[in-house]
This record gives sequence, C-alpha cells and structure tokens, in this order.
Amino acid sequence: MSKSRDFLGPYRLSRLIRIGSTAEVWEAVDDTDMQKKKYALKVLRSNCANDKSEVAALKHEFNVGKALSSPRIIKVVDFIADKGRPFLVLELFSELNMKQALRKGPEPLGYIVDKIVEQAAEGLYYMHTKNWIHRDIKPDNYLVARDGETKLIDFTIAETKRTGISKLFYKAKTVQGTRSYMSPEQIRGKLCDERSDIYSFGCVVYELVTGKPPFTGQTPNDLLSKHISASIPSAAAQNNNVTSELAGLIKRMMAKKQEDRPASVWEFLKEYRAIETWRKRPRVPEESVFDEVGGVKSADDMVKRPGS
Repeated sequence: MSKSRDFLGPYRLSRLIRIGSTAEVWEAVDDTDMQKKKYALKVLRSNCANDKSEVAALKHEFNVGKALSSPRIIKVVDFIADKGRPFLVLELFSELNMKQALRKGPEPLGYIVDKIVEQAAEGLYYMHTKNWIHRDIKPDNYLVARDGETKLIDFTIAETKRTGISKLFYKAKTVQGTRSYMSPEQIRGKLCDERSDIYSFGCVVYELVTGKPPFTGQTPNDLLSKHISASIPSAAAQNNNVTSELAGLIKRMMAKKQEDRPASVWEFLKEYRAIETWRKRPRVPEESVFDEVGGVKSADDMVKRPGS
C-alpha cells in the first residue's frame, strides 16, 4: 500500500500518518461520499493481518470505541476487512500524539498544558462513566492539536470495570500495559479500576510538565520494580517552574496503594482546576512543534525518516 491511489473498501489511501509494530495509520478519503470526507484508517500490517490475536484486538478496540461518544475521545466509525487487511475507520484528528508533541520538552506546550490536562482527564473520566478501564494511559495514546484540543485513543487492552463477586475471582491472563506508565497493581496482574488509570495519568501529567517519564530503568524489570517500590519523584524537583501544589497532586495520583490516590478522575479534575500548574506561565513559542509535521506517502518513507 505504498501508492496514494490505493484503496481499501471505499477509502482511497492518500497519506501515511504513522506506522507501528502491528498497524499503519493512513489518512483516507471516502470516494463514495459527495463531500469526499476524510478519515483515519488503522490498518493491520501485512505480517499481522492473519494473526488471530491481532485481529481480535482490533475488533475489541472497535467494540469498545463504538459505544463511546465524547468530543474528548476519538470517534470509532467502522471495522472492515478488505484485500485481507482488517482495519478500523476512525475520525481524522491531529497527527501528533502527546509523546511526539513533547519531543522538544515541555516548554513548547507549556502555554496550553492546562487545556491539554483538562481535556485528557475529561476523556478518561467519560470512559470510566461507561464502565471501561483503559489500562494503557500514556502520552502516545492522546492526540493533541495545535490549539490544545486533546482526544483519547487506542482501546486495545481496555477492560470492563469489575463489580460484585467477579472482583473476587479476577486473575489477569497476561500482564499487559506500557512499562513506563503501569500501576503497581497492573504490574502484579491484579484487578485494575479507575485508580489504576489515575496512576498512569499521573505519570502522563508528570511527563507533560517535566518532559520525561517519572521512572526509567536499566532493564525492563528494573523499571517495573521502581513503579512498585521506588519513592515517587517530585515534578517540581525536575522542573522548578512546576508549583508545589501540582507536584503534590501528581504524587498522590502515583501513590503505591490504590486507596491513597484520588478516588476518581472527577476528584482529580476538581482539585486540578483549583490550583496553578506553573509558578510563571510560559509564553507562546515563536515556533510551534506542530509546524514541523510533514506528510509522507508510504510506509517506506516513514521508516526512513529520522526519529519516526
């Protein structure tokens, strides 16, 4: 699928936005639509197209996403398989995820961080009200536009919230998540709830205001052990422009025990809106990180681009 005129179903692939280990994300045009409406297609790569587990994960993402309707969450439109390639049809939104937007540190986003944090939290809170636990909250799974509009994406490993007797018999089949952002209970394969996502979101807010995740490790196991037992770092110590109030809130979000964290994302939002993020508000940068988004036409182009 390296030519811009290639089709999947009614969708003409116009430009590759991003490529990952299992999927490609394309900008596409619905040629059956009079207005030639644009969408994003999340397409399983050819080496994964017949992998039952990958196809099941994509279907699961569709089933979760189709039930969610919020301006803070990416709209999932359809699940289709064409030419042996299963794919999701998604709302087309910003090309930069939060991780990419942070590639030059927190300063270029500093002037809109308040908006980003609030909208990111609103999307997560909405998902929780629909009894879904995301379980993979990280900067990569938030799309950010140049004005700060933010949407939550990727529901591949989301689980329904367990209640009643089902909580007592929960046992994770496999430990899933992203090591830099996983809560202690998720690492241990224990039951995750809203507070597990709050831990991960605390890691995200820490990275938004400091430019780096709260923990790093020499090995994967070293990194995981720090989430379980290492003291929680202070965002204010990493960036002296961060207020002590926000640094304290992040620490509570990342408490080792679930009961020591804010009880809900709504409780976090109420507190966050009552405090200042910065000691001195950052200025609007002369050059925006969003100005550097360049189009590519094929998977080969994306692979060759430095830092892609």
